[in-house]
Amino acid sequence: MKKLRANLEKWFDELDERWRALTLRKQQQYTLYFFVGYLLLTAGVICKVCLDTARSDNDMLINHIEKPALKKKESPRAIKDTLKTILKNKIYEGK
Repeated sequence: MKKLRANLEKWFDELDERWRALTLRKQQQYTLYFFVGYLLLTAGVICKVCLDTARSDNDMLINHIEKPALKKKESPRAIKDTLKTILKNKIYEGK
């Protein structure tokens, strides 16, 4: 873990040095490009949410929750975890 942290710190230091080596004009351009990209992504997500909620055919279906294990059409007896049951019984018998 310490080696991973050291490698990450070294990598971030190298990135910081490369960033500082750029001219101020280039730094401003890159920052502007990243901001415009973020703005476009945000606008796209907001438009998608507005379009999805504007549709009138969006209905939420509410159904009962079923156990996924019972959907396999196995008997509940075969699904039961016997080791857990045995351990629970031993705990309760010790009282």
